[in-house]
Amino acid sequence: MGMTLAELTLAIRRKVDMDMEVIVAESIAEHALGFFGFSNRIIDNALEPTDRNLFYQLQDYDLLTTESEETTLWDGREWRIHYWKFKADAREFARLAMLEQENKEDEDPYAGVYDDVPTSLWKERLMEEEDEEDWDEPLF
Repeated sequence: MGMTLAELTLAIRRKVDMDMEVIVAESIAEHALGFFGFSNRIIDNALEPTDRNLFYQLQDYDLLTTESEETTLWDGREWRIHYWKFKADAREFARLAMLEQENKEDEDPYAGVYDDVPTSLWKERLMEEEDEEDWDEPLF
């Protein structure tokens, strides 16, 4: 089974930049998946030079790999066919990206806002508040 658009989008964002806009990663993934259709691999001859450059970039990000086959033609010549296919661990990159995204969403951005405040300051504020607790006495 091939990669889904969502899986490849997440894998691209994880390998390139998690701050990359989803729509940019999705357009790259959609362009690449357009060549694969329902296949797990495609023949290299089907690619234009600009598309091949994209595939080389995805190979640099460890998402695609190449393989080749050799066959003997009827006249005795050897013929080599080159293919592109998704790496087996490309799905793992997508899964890790989903986990990172979930963890990032669960983080409280304000959790450590008071971590840098010295404890002595807290003690001073508590002592001041204890002195001001005579509010229950009548004003007149």
